[in-house]
Amino acid sequence: MFARSVARRLASRNVITRAPVQSQRWASTSFKWDDPLDLDSLLTEDQKAIQETARSYCQERLAPRVLEAYRKEDYDKKILEEMGELGLLGATIDGYGMPGIDNIANGLITREVERVDSGYRSGMSVQGSLCMGGINDFGSQELKDKYLEKLGKGKLVGCFGLTEPNHGSDPGSMETTAKPHPTKEGYYSLSGSKTWITNSPISDVFLVWAKLQETGKIRGFIVDRSMCPPGTLETPKLGDKNGLRASITGMIQLDECPVPKEHMFPEVEGLKGPFACLNSARYGIAWGVIGALEDALDKARTYALERKQFKGNPIAKYQLVQKKLADASTDAAYGLLAAYQVGKLKDEGRVAPEMISMIKRQNCDRALVNTRNLQEIFGGNAVSDEYHIGRHVSNLFVTQTYEGQSDIHALILGRAVTGLQAFV
Repeated sequence: MFARSVARRLASRNVITRAPVQSQRWASTSFKWDDPLDLDSLLTEDQKAIQETARSYCQERLAPRVLEAYRKEDYDKKILEEMGELGLLGATIDGYGMPGIDNIANGLITREVERVDSGYRSGMSVQGSLCMGGINDFGSQELKDKYLEKLGKGKLVGCFGLTEPNHGSDPGSMETTAKPHPTKEGYYSLSGSKTWITNSPISDVFLVWAKLQETGKIRGFIVDRSMCPPGTLETPKLGDKNGLRASITGMIQLDECPVPKEHMFPEVEGLKGPFACLNSARYGIAWGVIGALEDALDKARTYALERKQFKGNPIAKYQLVQKKLADASTDAAYGLLAAYQVGKLKDEGRVAPEMISMIKRQNCDRALVNTRNLQEIFGGNAVSDEYHIGRHVSNLFVTQTYEGQSDIHALILGRAVTGLQAFV
């Protein structure tokens, strides 16, 4: 009765209906363990070409040196020049020698870089999304002309200074201040400290967020190392890290550092500026961490097929091992499709910040949980860095923490769901 009633209503509205399919034949497509939900079929030819360029570079140039870099906690700044030559830095920017690609293609780049190491992706993202992205979105024409092309080629190194020793998840309480310089007309004087800043020890250009002493408003400043007198800018390295050892991390210490007024972003104020920069970087992280998970899955699968125990059987035959592989494969596939969808919306100008919080939180959390579980497949061998799995686990803990720790993103989503603010 119900079906006939619906059919009559549709017919009365001149809606064409088709007879229900009586039988369904399954397509002959084979399941691909390394692309379970066929993301590849959604990509354009340009996106595939960009992904292949990034993959070739990462596997041929980055992968062979990552283990030694991680052991020695050493980052070769020439990597940024190599990436710049391929157009991988600030790739969504149109102009200044950058290719102006779409957000999905840029996500595919971060996926390939982090497939090798999260630290390499962090160095690239801080340069391209945070520093260059901030200048492109909020800087004056003079600042864009002065810095973007050189940053895009990796000839200059940039970083992003928001987090402080006493203020991580609460950037609105920052203590770094900017006031009119007491002796230099047309300059601001910046004082304060930023910490856990990727690239800072080797940076030439610093995007620093500070509070104007007169108004308390947060403003963005471009600090140029070449313009800072001795003693006004120090960038000590933070060593002995447990994660992201293949990238370089440090502090930004400012002591009455003179910055031209023209180096202050002209219009944006408050946390709108830094959060806009962070959202672009968080979007890239959502792709990148799945790349790390995919590499962990690949290595765990290979190990499980080769490792034989109990009457010569590969351990991949056993149920607990297969469940770990199935869980990781599923979460990786879901995470990629979610990142793809948010990328489409971002390109169309229809993305909400909470969408980015959702995929950053979920993909980071699932990548970390699954990689920790995959680590168990290696048994005692997991402690050897030659198997790479432990490096991914250590790195993914950091990605789950920075640019909005997962619990903070949960509160952002909770506020969106309930309309109630849990931060205060």
